[in-house]
Amino acid sequence: MMKSKKVILYPSVFVGHIVPMVELAKQFVGHGISVTIPVMNVGSAPDLVSEICCNSNHPNISFHILPQIVTPLNPHPVPSVNLFNMMKLNNDSFRSFLIEQSQTSPISGVVLDMICVDALDVIYELGIPAYFFMASSAANLAVNFQLPTYFATRSIVGPLKDIGKTPLLFHGVPPLTASHLPHFSNEAFDPEKEQYKLLMNVFDRLPEGKGILVNSFESLESRAVMALKDGLCLSNRSTPSIYCIGPLITGQENKEEQQHPCLSWLDAQPKKSVVFLCFGSKGSFPIEQLKEIAIGLENSGQRFLWVVGSPPNHDTAMFFAPTAEPDLDILLPEGFLERTRDRGLIVKQWAPQVEVLKHEAVGGFVSHCGWNSTLEAVSFGVPMICWPLCVDQKINKVVLVEEMKIGIELKGYDEGFVQADELEAKVKWIIGSEGGAELRNRMMKVKESAIKAMKEGGSSFHAFAEFLECLN
Repeated sequence: MMKSKKVILYPSVFVGHIVPMVELAKQFVGHGISVTIPVMNVGSAPDLVSEICCNSNHPNISFHILPQIVTPLNPHPVPSVNLFNMMKLNNDSFRSFLIEQSQTSPISGVVLDMICVDALDVIYELGIPAYFFMASSAANLAVNFQLPTYFATRSIVGPLKDIGKTPLLFHGVPPLTASHLPHFSNEAFDPEKEQYKLLMNVFDRLPEGKGILVNSFESLESRAVMALKDGLCLSNRSTPSIYCIGPLITGQENKEEQQHPCLSWLDAQPKKSVVFLCFGSKGSFPIEQLKEIAIGLENSGQRFLWVVGSPPNHDTAMFFAPTAEPDLDILLPEGFLERTRDRGLIVKQWAPQVEVLKHEAVGGFVSHCGWNSTLEAVSFGVPMICWPLCVDQKINKVVLVEEMKIGIELKGYDEGFVQADELEAKVKWIIGSEGGAELRNRMMKVKESAIKAMKEGGSSFHAFAEFLECLN
């Protein structure tokens, strides 16, 4: 009888990384492999895990909250630097956890979140095979592999207004600009800054894993996947095995006891008539932009479901703190809620996005192009209006609009402000035009490909089976 295998999945602290890693855990459990997920005790991560455990049934997935770490008294002004520093501080606890786990049964492998590269040192020390999970797209992985060398051989440093439109050529993706790349300032692009050095360290160490599990499927990103597998993205080193195993999206096997009110509202709307606006767990806008969105939606005359969050808090110390509930009377134009109540619904902070996107009333999705949201839109055939905000989202936008042709761009996002008339026009277009109908038809074909990829015999099913063969 074959001995049962055990794997450890180590996510970062972001909701958008923990949730798909739990979906990955389900894939392992479905193949008879036990899974333990240690979670960094930062911000709301423990609360998120508690919610996952309470609302879902995962009898063969164990969660372990690592000891809380003491955060620095004087945090770095850039939140991303604090994040990497805190992940390093978790290494001692992670080492103790792995040693304890190894004493009960051997660990076949550790799958790290794509930004947890500092944990490699601990895993090497203990002699355990290390892999990575890419919660973003294959296109982003292809670019990330190339960035350290790109920076070393080309000069793209300076104000974004000067270099932001210069075409940059990378294997596996359409031409990009500096403004599409991961950056932490809307004013300047300087790889010599601490935050860039840390990010380049992530990209430089990703190839050290024995393999990389990518939350995507080959037919969705064939160009990027081919460039990765052909070794074009790493010039002077070997490429780890690439396994496209998605789309992994939040399952619906455990319904909430009480349906969210927005779903009842959707039940009363005509098919494909509602535009859904949602910008992820960290997506937020200043008051001026929120008011502009409201004006655009009101003037469009279209039905809408809009998830509104509070404006961004620029206090670095509050980066991992729960977001305050928005005050709609302050954030939205006077009388907006009353004037649009017959065709619009505002939800504060959070909506059950998967359930919303699969609802037949939804005909378009205004999204930040986060990869989880993108895969959910793909899985339910909902065309996208693309409003990327940060990190990987701008590369996702380029691929969605220019290569996959399943989304359209909201002009103005790259300058930090989208005008009401631009949103009005795009919302009208996606719901009521022939072009919008063609976009929806293309997305429905992609949906069929996503379903096929995950079924037995499909590309993602086969890729995960191939990965399992590599485990000890």
